[in-house]
Amino acid sequence: MTSDRDLLVMLAAGGTGGHLFPAFALSEELARRSYVVDLVTDERGDRYGTGFPARKVHQIPSATLAGRSPGDIARTGFKLSRGLGRAYQLMGEMQPAAVIGFGGYPTVPPVLAASLRGIPTAVHEQNAVLGRANRLLAGRVRAIATSFDDIRNLKPSLAAKVHLTGNPVRDSVIDWAARAYRPPVADQPIDLVVFGGSQGARFFSDTVPAALRLLPETMSAQLRVVQQARGEDVVRVETAYAEAGITAIVAPFFADLPQRMAEAQLVIARAGASTVAELTVLGRPAILVPLPHALDNDQLYNATRLAESGGGWCIEQKDLTAERMAADIAVLLGSPDRLNSAAIAAKKQGRPDAVVRLADHVEELIGVRGTRR
Repeated sequence: MTSDRDLLVMLAAGGTGGHLFPAFALSEELARRSYVVDLVTDERGDRYGTGFPARKVHQIPSATLAGRSPGDIARTGFKLSRGLGRAYQLMGEMQPAAVIGFGGYPTVPPVLAASLRGIPTAVHEQNAVLGRANRLLAGRVRAIATSFDDIRNLKPSLAAKVHLTGNPVRDSVIDWAARAYRPPVADQPIDLVVFGGSQGARFFSDTVPAALRLLPETMSAQLRVVQQARGEDVVRVETAYAEAGITAIVAPFFADLPQRMAEAQLVIARAGASTVAELTVLGRPAILVPLPHALDNDQLYNATRLAESGGGWCIEQKDLTAERMAADIAVLLGSPDRLNSAAIAAKKQGRPDAVVRLADHVEELIGVRGTRR
């Protein structure tokens, strides 16, 4: 147990970057306000190597519902019940001032356990669609923070709990957001950044190199590509670029991705919530290809919102071939004014103060708003 001076806030997040990154940002802000922060997650932990800024990482048994058969439901329920028992014990030992969930099934045991113990709880929804774990918890928590002003699958009866904060981004993103966008210039290098997250990089590994080699040689010779690829795909992607005479750096993970995005003239990415939030805070134009078969189609709604604002272009994977991608990239890289307009529109959608707004709501939840800065 911590003293009143060192109030503990526990953050619960699933093992994907989309859940971990906004929790990371909130942890940074809470530390500035003199809170102690612990992270609660599942066995995957911080598999992205972010160096999560927490005093301690607690691993709680959890499971994601992989199917709808009775067996799948029973196995998931059993593991979640084990996690709930362990989380209930943990909450009794640590006695946090609040527990904040960021989605993913690993958040269910700790947030539910905190609620059962009477500890103030809230969830944050990064997407334009309320995720399944947050749907399970929405009726139990005291507050629901959102990244969009209109969230699908949110019951009207819960509207009084909702607080629009935006999706927090890490300090490194805020730092690089000060760099102005640079449209492509004739005879100058063109920086293109391509990433797809743990679930979405293979399609880009198959399609983007094939598309870029179809560009006019005068354009492809200017390219400097930074591309995320799964470990097993790195060599073949590097080979494809080398054979096409295109300068490229290919790796499974880029710790300095915010800087790479800030330096880019164009980004090609999936449409996870953190990706969209970072693009808008940075103010960078992007071609977004939502992950097909994503639960609740959340990426499609995220990408559509940005496209409707003029800050990017949404192309569904089923409509995207190497030839289509090559044609779209050629048009955009040949239209600096169009890219610049998209960068401006994206920036207008950004919420660089999201983490401050969310931290303010956490303090309201605890009852110490404005007393610790």
